[in-house]
Amino acid sequence: MTKIDFKYHIITFGCQMNKSDSERIAGFFNSLGWVEADAPDAADLVLLNTCSVRQASENRVFGQVHNLATLKKTKPNFLIAVTGCMAGRDKKGEIRKKMPQVDLFFPIIDLVRLPQMIKQIKESVPFNPIECSTDYLTITPEYSKKFQAFVPIQTGCNNFCTYCVVPFSRDRERNRPVKDILEEIKKLVAGGCVEVTLLGQTVNNFKALDPESYSVNNPFKNSFAALLWELNEILGLERINFTAADPQYMDDEVIAALALPKLVNYLHLPVQAGSNNVLASMNRKYTREKYLEIIEKIKKTRPGIALGTDIIVGFPGETDKDFEETLDLYKQVDFDISYTAKYSPRTGTAAFKMKDDVSRTEKERRWWALQNIMEETALRKNQEFKGQTLNVLFESCKDGLCSGHSHELKLVQVEDGKDWTGKIIKVQIIDPEMWVLRGKIVN
Repeated sequence: MTKIDFKYHIITFGCQMNKSDSERIAGFFNSLGWVEADAPDAADLVLLNTCSVRQASENRVFGQVHNLATLKKTKPNFLIAVTGCMAGRDKKGEIRKKMPQVDLFFPIIDLVRLPQMIKQIKESVPFNPIECSTDYLTITPEYSKKFQAFVPIQTGCNNFCTYCVVPFSRDRERNRPVKDILEEIKKLVAGGCVEVTLLGQTVNNFKALDPESYSVNNPFKNSFAALLWELNEILGLERINFTAADPQYMDDEVIAALALPKLVNYLHLPVQAGSNNVLASMNRKYTREKYLEIIEKIKKTRPGIALGTDIIVGFPGETDKDFEETLDLYKQVDFDISYTAKYSPRTGTAAFKMKDDVSRTEKERRWWALQNIMEETALRKNQEFKGQTLNVLFESCKDGLCSGHSHELKLVQVEDGKDWTGKIIKVQIIDPEMWVLRGKIVN
């Protein structure tokens, strides 16, 4: 592959799926012969991979585009590209109109058409001619870490939760072939990867397009559980994680698969609300009672598992009583962590037509009520690790301080002057704090 004197820089907003997409974008750009620049002002093209989950996310993109537009004054050939969820959901071109400085604006599924799109606006941009599938998920990523990787197994969603833009920004649910997933992960492991995180909008609803790719002795009939079993059999792969699961697809086989030894001792299971009235208004296809029943089964299958969730406060129509039911559910489940968001209306969603009748002040109060419970719970749970020895995958080391995560995805830090990056090491916990477990390496 010929290297070309054309530099790109990628700025990523949002979730792990966007980070994974950006790795594929980088892989694609490298196949064109382009070279990555360390900063926007050193690049010929800056691509923004965007998030639409909340208005604040989109506002950050608008601000970034405004800042990048100043580079056009000194670099007349400078290009700005926008992809990801903002471009994916902009069916009527209303978002595009707000960013006239942008040269290329396209949904992620059109990444493979980028050379043709560039030629239409700027013939002089150089790139190596390449052959590419029509599916961007077949592009080989430029993984950001050798020992750890995000692997999408599914994209899009069919559920149409009333607050969510994903079915519009990423289209309907689409699953990758089992063969492709296994090949990608086995190649990663051969290169030194010890942990993979499977990604999907409703990841546990994965449906195998090619079930014949499963081993004949695979004990599971559920496609997702069967995939977890296959990964558990790969020699050299030490940890398996996945996000984000949907409670409605948490059937008995998926729950049974949580006991597989290579799965991390953590599950992220978004509940969004603890009130049946709010869940119905959100078009979440389970009840409070069903969610608690699932949690009970999970805790019996894997005692001691750490649990995380997503919660939205201040959804249209959420009363004080509804919110109290959310607080009660949080306490019953005893979550380790919650990613709590204040409801933000999104154009194009069904909830956008509902009256946003919970004040900002009340949303803030409810957010802090959950935050306070979470902090108390996190500190209490972390105190239980004092004196315990945990297996920790270290992800970074700087100035002698190494940081990584335990099997429960608890942040662990040690300071002993050595670089443990990429290694799974036993650590004895000495000083457990609210958000970090501090310890020492066990010889």
